Amino acid sequence: MNKILVPVDGSNASISAVKKSIEIGKKYNSSIKLISVVKSTDHRRKERNENLWSAVDGSIITNSIELEKKLEGKYVENAQMLLDQIVTKLDFNGTSVEKEVLVGDPFDKIVDTAKSGNYDLIIMGNRGFSKMKRFFIGSVTQKVISESPCPVLVVKSHFEP
Repeated sequence: MNKILVPVDGSNASISAVKKSIEIGKKYNSSIKLISVVKSTDHRRKERNENLWSAVDGSIITNSIELEKKLEGKYVENAQMLLDQIVTKLDFNGTSVEKEVLVGDPFDKIVDTAKSGNYDLIIMGNRGFSKMKRFFIGSVTQKVISESPCPVLVVKSHFEP
């Protein structure tokens, strides 16, 4: 049985990727694993200007870290609800589906999951960044394509009326 990995972030492009994975999964008797990656509070903190933090009283930083941990828990809950809704609303009948919420850097978690799970295919959405924006900030999709241990099918967003 083939194994398909589908990262989901709630965007139209990622939902289109899920729909494509169902189509391919049914046609080729493949199992599907949906993952949603929540950035860790450590990763979020690193993205901020650390110089600003050094000027703040340590107790405020501690309270801020506690608040971020609570928010991380909320993000994980929301990601789990998203995956549950996708499985409930889309027709996976005849296809084995698994879902998991991971915490960390999206690129790292997608590639690590593909490697450790011996996946045959990753199907993911392309958010449609402009070339200029992609040049400066990169794109998770671009990074996954370059480091993936298996083929990557990129699905563009399709808006349905």
